[in-house]
Amino acid sequence: MFKPSFANLAIIAAIAMCRCGGLVDAHAAERPNIIFLFADDLGWGDLSCYGQDRVKTPNLDRLAQQGTLFTNFYVAGSVCSPSRTGIMTGQYPARHRVFGHFAAEASNAKREMPNALDPDIMTLTDLLKDAGYRTAHFGKWHLGNVSPEEYGVGAFRTESHTNIPDRGRLDIWNPPNRPKCTADILDAALEFMDSQQATSEPFFLNAWFSDPHATLNPSLEQLERVKQFAPKGVDFYGVAQVFYACVVEMDRQIGRFLDELDARGLSENTLVIFSSDNGPEDFQIGNSAHSGVGCTGPFRGRKRSIYEGGIRTPFLLRWPGKVPPGKVNDTSIVNGIDLLPTLAAIAEADIPASLELDGENMLDVWLGKDRQRSRPLFWEWRYRVFGHPYNQPPRLAVREGDFKLLINPDQSRVELYNLRRDPGERDNIASEHREKVNQLQAMLLNWNESLPKSPVEPVAGKANWRWPQ
Repeated sequence: MFKPSFANLAIIAAIAMCRCGGLVDAHAAERPNIIFLFADDLGWGDLSCYGQDRVKTPNLDRLAQQGTLFTNFYVAGSVCSPSRTGIMTGQYPARHRVFGHFAAEASNAKREMPNALDPDIMTLTDLLKDAGYRTAHFGKWHLGNVSPEEYGVGAFRTESHTNIPDRGRLDIWNPPNRPKCTADILDAALEFMDSQQATSEPFFLNAWFSDPHATLNPSLEQLERVKQFAPKGVDFYGVAQVFYACVVEMDRQIGRFLDELDARGLSENTLVIFSSDNGPEDFQIGNSAHSGVGCTGPFRGRKRSIYEGGIRTPFLLRWPGKVPPGKVNDTSIVNGIDLLPTLAAIAEADIPASLELDGENMLDVWLGKDRQRSRPLFWEWRYRVFGHPYNQPPRLAVREGDFKLLINPDQSRVELYNLRRDPGERDNIASEHREKVNQLQAMLLNWNESLPKSPVEPVAGKANWRWPQ
């Protein structure tokens, strides 16, 4: 698809909504800088502002206190590449044949996936660049083997690509460098901001972390900060100690970064977004035997699962004077696919009519309005889900309002939950609400039929145990 260049067309009505729902003088508002901090495999319950009581995350808690915390935020996929595709395109990842994570070419071919997100697709960074934003990306990429430049990213240093003079790729996976991987990503972001001080245009910056994704390797100093988790009477570190050392270090580096924004006078006109790409990893994955302790809060399921714990993640927004401080939005359902249309509204970027978005412009919600979204949300997963059978869901899911239906395409394993009353998806009420099941099932199966076909693992959608014979 050809990417045309679009002029700056103001979507004034959206950006002019104040937190009480009224209008402000849109001409008086400057377009903000936008920074998106994206953790990797951090669970909904891994921050103390979301109820974590084992360690404190004071800097992300500060971000929540200075802005708004959302309890009903979802990502579009239960693993990294689909989740990131949803954010970059505003569309469900399977529409682009991104069914799982981008891997080696043979693995991609086996799943009938491409080797990268199609660079001809209009992305969030394309739109913001065309609207006059300076765009940058530092840290994890995991959208395939194509350079970020092909997606409208102006400056970048990732694990696989760089175009910053005298700066190499970021080493965010090699175990010896893991203790400082978050610091390195945020230092690259600060260098970019300092290099842009002489320009007047706003910037959009992704800082996408590898923490707390396995393999984790915290330093002795970092381990000492959480020594309360050290096993007693033995000479090795505990799994909780390793994991929480990395979470605490990530929070500490984010605090340093926020302080640097203050020191540079950037905080007042900068929208800071924080989230995670999916739920926490499971112990059964070989490289995460020490990191499978991430917390999903009250939710069922972990990474790869389309139960709540695999797809519902933290979401914090801070934009002084625009986003209400100290607010907890427990009403509105927001998804990563909403970032493109919402940030386009903030950036006064024109979205071409040919771009069929699945996400919605949720700017009024970000600015304080409590409302439901106008369209349901859908998920699918075609492969194995590791861990306890209780966390292994059917292949398809839809959420509309308080209700969530999970089902296999052959209409087996029909599960209906009222998430307002039962956020842990423990009480299947399908037999009591046949009309609601029929309504959601029809739209979910219809959505599934619209997606590209590809191989499905035989265990997908099953929750079986090898029972003794």
